[in-house]
Amino acid sequence: MKKRQLAALSLAAVMAAGTLAGCGGGESAETAAPKADETAAAEAKKDGAEEPAAAGDGAVYYLNFKPEQADQWKALAETYTEETGVPVTVVTAASGTYEQTLKSEMAKSEAPTLFQVNGPVGLASWKDYCYDLKDSAVYKDLSSDDFALIDESGAVKGIAYVIETYGIIYNKALLNDYIAMDGAVISSVDEINSFDKLKAVADDIQAKKDDLGVDGAFTSAGFDASSDWRFKTHLANLPLYYEYKADGITSTDAVKGTYLDNFKQIFDLYITDSVCEPTLLSGKTGSDAAAEFALGEAVFYQNGTWAYGDIQDNDVADEDLGMLPIYIGGEGEENQGLCTGSENYWCVNSKAPEADIQATLDFLQWVVESDEGKTALAEDMGFVTPFTTFTEEYLPANPLVAAADEYVKNGKTSVSWNFTTMPSEEWKNQLGSAMLEYAQGTGDWDAVVKAFVDNWAVEYQAANN
Repeated sequence: MKKRQLAALSLAAVMAAGTLAGCGGGESAETAAPKADETAAAEAKKDGAEEPAAAGDGAVYYLNFKPEQADQWKALAETYTEETGVPVTVVTAASGTYEQTLKSEMAKSEAPTLFQVNGPVGLASWKDYCYDLKDSAVYKDLSSDDFALIDESGAVKGIAYVIETYGIIYNKALLNDYIAMDGAVISSVDEINSFDKLKAVADDIQAKKDDLGVDGAFTSAGFDASSDWRFKTHLANLPLYYEYKADGITSTDAVKGTYLDNFKQIFDLYITDSVCEPTLLSGKTGSDAAAEFALGEAVFYQNGTWAYGDIQDNDVADEDLGMLPIYIGGEGEENQGLCTGSENYWCVNSKAPEADIQATLDFLQWVVESDEGKTALAEDMGFVTPFTTFTEEYLPANPLVAAADEYVKNGKTSVSWNFTTMPSEEWKNQLGSAMLEYAQGTGDWDAVVKAFVDNWAVEYQAANN
């Protein structure tokens, strides 16, 4: 097993010591084997997406998971085709539709040659379609086996290509304006190192929002499909992280829900100290939340390093972007860092023609070794990558990445991404529905607990039978 030191940010290095499990700009499902579904395919092709290129002597068809990087991937594909003559088509699935789109496209004669799974659970559905990458250049360029999906036979089924971090993004200028107000409960952001302190600050900002010139402490916790993954998946990772940590495990067939009271109190904070009433959350989108923060209408915004593109060039200056850990009242949280991991693993379609497989391997090598590819991933897409080829000059100009790196440098313990151990997309959906009903006042917290605990065992059994 190889263990080479990362030449990029230290937040990437910390991943080699923790559990790699699942983020990003979309939400993939972890469900069953492929079948025809033309509706999903049509959704993927909307907004002018191209049909995949014909195979010929070797072609690449990449089914991209991340909508926020769709244009950059298409531009990079065009550059490669101009340089090599090899056709590269990029199709991007609409947010929240990746798995159904992948099923649809895999059923076609011209299926994707390059696709994505989101970790071990996602791999289980597609392992028979994953080419062994152990002899590939892109695997040899990988800094550590901790960033690969390797099966029991030693076959390399997937390779992580981006490492991401999420937490509570905050507006430094607005928070400093609050700190300067009479009666502020903190004198420095450094004092926010626990749930109790975060709640005290958020409650006070909410009470003084008119004087501060904001609409609320937190952006809207929308449960539209473009936003609900931030809560039913990313926020739900926190109680899961603390339970796994306490029990010394990395997955389970029956979650206990030990930290669901903690989950409740952070979610309550999001929906009460907010720019909008909880009754409006069903229609609030990810774009709404991004705009509320980018325009200075809220101080806090749960999201990740990938959200920088939605924030930049608005009312919040780069130097005013910071990130806080998501505190829920867990043991030792004063030493907690941000949530860092990957759910973005490249897989090459083993059922594709040999010429297309080789063309895809060559394309991946070019992406991680050429100046054009490295510049596109680091600068245009803003990725922190786990490849040794990305030296210091290929670091993303993203202040949220820099903020994340500071927590690692200061010795804080990163929260691992355990949410790809969640048993199914249906589990997430039922949890999200229960959370929304609770927020709107049409359901109670007991239903959230039932969706989290009881449905975990049901969905795990269904997925593993």
